[in-house]
Amino acid sequence: MALLITGSDWRGVNDKHDKREDMNMSSKKRMAAVALTVAALSLGSIGVASAHDKGAAKTNALSELVKAGTISQAQADAINKKFDEVKAANEAAHAAHKAERDADRAAVEALVASTIGLDAATIKTRLAAGETLAAIAGAKKDALIAALVALETKEIDARVTAGVMTPAQATAKKANLTAHVTAEVNAVRGEGKGHKEGKGPKGPKPPKGHKQHGPRP
Repeated sequence: MALLITGSDWRGVNDKHDKREDMNMSSKKRMAAVALTVAALSLGSIGVASAHDKGAAKTNALSELVKAGTISQAQADAINKKFDEVKAANEAAHAAHKAERDADRAAVEALVASTIGLDAATIKTRLAAGETLAAIAGAKKDALIAALVALETKEIDARVTAGVMTPAQATAKKANLTAHVTAEVNAVRGEGKGHKEGKGPKGPKPPKGHKQHGPRP
């Protein structure tokens, strides 16, 4: 059956089409405004403003968008909620990373102290004075290296089990592990100058990222 559409019908169809386009454009503009707001607020977090100031700026910006009719109050509330969720997640991740790093360092310090047979404070003081762990360990140097290699090997295996490291990567790390730990044990930390005024001497600690367990002051 053929469809006959008169001129007035065409105008009705075009009007509906135009309305849909207007709604789509309005929606796109609204989403663009929200995206720009989120981006601006995110970039603002890089500045030196306090957390209170950043929160106030975010609230004011969203309030202005609501008043202008760009977004609804429900959308503003949703944005606020998302920012709070992201902030909480970031803070939790940071705290977890710090706790892991501190625990890792404590484990290394405890291992070094127990293997050498000296307390951690004494070891830190001697390291700051310019001695190497090899010199401090004396006849126990080889035992210290073996213990640190074993500790790092255990962590590498744990990473493979957790799926954050491939077996091939683990093999590559283990191949250079003994040489790396030996170099760390023989390295001079304090340069014979002692620790700087106002700062306590640092003890052995794992390198950044927990990639190796070579002791560092």
